[in-house]
Amino acid sequence: MAIHRRPIGERIDWLFDLAARHGENFRSPEAWLARERYLAEHPTAIAVLKCMDGRINIPVATNTPAGILMPFRNLGGMFDLGWPHLGEVLAHHVQRMVGSGRRVLFLITYHYSKGDSARGCAGFNYDTDAAARHAYEIRAQMEHIFGSAHGTVYPLVCGFETDEDALILHGSNGARLDMGAVDAAAAGALPPRLAALLPDMPEQMRADLLPLLFGNLAHIAEVRTQVRQHERELDIEHREWMICLGRGFDFLHTPNIALIIGPYSPNLDVPIRTAAGIIAANMAAGRIPDDGFLLLASVPYDEIGVDRARAELKSRFLSSFAAGVIRSEFPALADRMTMRTAVLDWRSRNLEGIDA
Repeated sequence: MAIHRRPIGERIDWLFDLAARHGENFRSPEAWLARERYLAEHPTAIAVLKCMDGRINIPVATNTPAGILMPFRNLGGMFDLGWPHLGEVLAHHVQRMVGSGRRVLFLITYHYSKGDSARGCAGFNYDTDAAARHAYEIRAQMEHIFGSAHGTVYPLVCGFETDEDALILHGSNGARLDMGAVDAAAAGALPPRLAALLPDMPEQMRADLLPLLFGNLAHIAEVRTQVRQHERELDIEHREWMICLGRGFDFLHTPNIALIIGPYSPNLDVPIRTAAGIIAANMAAGRIPDDGFLLLASVPYDEIGVDRARAELKSRFLSSFAAGVIRSEFPALADRMTMRTAVLDWRSRNLEGIDA
């Protein structure tokens, strides 16, 4: 039975087993060596700003090893670098990467469906042009903070077409590179095409972006095989059955099971309310069972002691805040809510429950 059809208790057990297996694999010597080798070959630090939609899974769509891409999620991919917490987190991330001699590439994403506009971004009321314009606004904010010469920090606007998980790169000259339209047999032409598309991007950064594009080509081919075999519908329709609030959810490599909300917006109730509405709609449409859903809060920490203790308090606050919004706005849905609160050891990717 597909995971989204199982009783809620079994789904929750499956989720924490997935987290445990991800942590074990992440900590394994082979995985650690693979990450170290990858970063030695591709030193650019890559972060992704993306929607909370469970279909937006860039590591999977690009066949990138876990732990390489740094995710930032919010409703519709809506961000404002003037938000105090978000601005501090991004600035700290850039300073830490630059301090170790690395450039930083930000993929600023918006998403849409070429097959049905109703499968597009609910955060922008399915208006793809509005979502793309907002991505460019974020790009302008990044240039204001980190500079427009792009020698160290490069903000790249990318579309993400969810029917085939295809990336669409927006060039500095108005041109675009749609990976869904690239012939896999002509993949060898990607380096010069990328250089023409992004002439102001440092050469090393372009070289480090290429593995994601090659991985995306391979993933698109796999998706098209699934479509021919009628196995793709589960991934393109909303079937999320959990709301994740906080950070540290990169173990969720199975697409379309979770709505992930970063703790960045000062109006955190807005994405929580939207996510709860999607869960309720999924139940009403029969896409998931109506026996319950999971609210999972997680906050990462780097060090034991004070840092972990602070993460515990923050995770409990996020859990309590989200539950309050859901109980107030969706009382019937709240009756079917299971809450779990956790912290994540960022170095080991060990998810640690802290429920009372």
